[in-house]
Amino acid sequence: MNIKAARPTVALDSLGCKLNQAEMQQLARQLTAAGYRLVAPTDKADIYILNTCTVTHIADRKSRHMLRMARRRNPNARLVAIGCYAQRSPQELAQIEGVELVIGNDRKMNLLKLLEDADNLVRPMTGESMNKQQDGRTRAFVKVQDGCHNFCAYCIVPLVRSREENVPVEKVTALVRGLVANGYQEVVLTGTEIGAYNVNGVNLEGLLKRILAETAVPRLRLSSLQPHQISPGLIGLWRDSRLCPHFHLSLQSGSDVVLKRMKRRYNTVDYRRVVSLIRDSVPDVAITTDVIVGFPGETDAEFQETLDFCRQMKFARIHVFTFSPRPGTEAADMTQQVPAAVKKQRSQEMLTLAKESAKSFQQRFLGITMNVLWEKQSGGIWSGLTGNYIKVYIRNDKDLTNRILPVKLVKLYRDGVWGEEA
Repeated sequence: MNIKAARPTVALDSLGCKLNQAEMQQLARQLTAAGYRLVAPTDKADIYILNTCTVTHIADRKSRHMLRMARRRNPNARLVAIGCYAQRSPQELAQIEGVELVIGNDRKMNLLKLLEDADNLVRPMTGESMNKQQDGRTRAFVKVQDGCHNFCAYCIVPLVRSREENVPVEKVTALVRGLVANGYQEVVLTGTEIGAYNVNGVNLEGLLKRILAETAVPRLRLSSLQPHQISPGLIGLWRDSRLCPHFHLSLQSGSDVVLKRMKRRYNTVDYRRVVSLIRDSVPDVAITTDVIVGFPGETDAEFQETLDFCRQMKFARIHVFTFSPRPGTEAADMTQQVPAAVKKQRSQEMLTLAKESAKSFQQRFLGITMNVLWEKQSGGIWSGLTGNYIKVYIRNDKDLTNRILPVKLVKLYRDGVWGEEA
């Protein structure tokens, strides 16, 4: 197959976690600097690259669907599958029509070289630098850590991201400075388990201190943390208002018995203590979480414990996952699998609570003026995020892209809050 254009267009698409998004932004910078022309995932690109996810069977299905959709958009496109699903089961993805490269996590950051070495691929002209905000984003995701060896009973991540790596402090701070110079208003630090970050004795707390001291980043946000990784010293850094008052604190279950079966490293007492520490120290903080329903052996009583615990915690947002057995994990071989109908019912109950919990959190801020980072416009309505992760909408004819502006929150709207110019 030949690509006629001397300088191929490339569409980058991603599923899953913020770490995947961070990696795609890094690849975007590399590809643009090498002369490739980036286009939207829905465009008819010469090369379509999907960073896959395999955390559930639904993520697998979505990955396959997105590759087939890209094929239908442009039957002549080269399809490239990278990431976690590509690491776990490359043969499944290679069978999809049009997929020419399947690259696991161990090689995906060498994607540029692999593309240029591929047969019949025209090497693009080089010399173009990445223009300011060329990828259209206002928030940059920066990978500071990769890999996990916790081996929770349900999780496939340690099997597809087994090599633990930490990005040196100097490289992180230099990258953040470069992003700020290119106009980014917010940087999100991400990784498989960023709370485990450690380079030559510098842990996550030390890394944050260096970033705050050595860069002018307007807003700095963290991705997911584990309860045992939270300390008073870490929380104390939030005295700097540039740190977003938002913690994504993984829960998975509100039942101590289920947490033990999951092989999590905390119980509900630990979790409650950490939440209290955060809320006592960080004003207006949002605490978001993940919950798995239908874990093998989960009884009605244990599920009720999770519902009750989540209700008590008053989360700003709850991401609900229905348990999906992943090949090679301990939970996949557990005998007491919960029936699909029961899992569906529990998921619906938890989603109902999640919606109620989110609305309750958002209502606390109605009538208050907060700073919003505006990201995009659709149908004359702009949307953006507060520091504590409330989605805000406003109608405005001006170009608000990538501006942090004060907005009065006036009423609940869609999945967030409607605002008025302050």
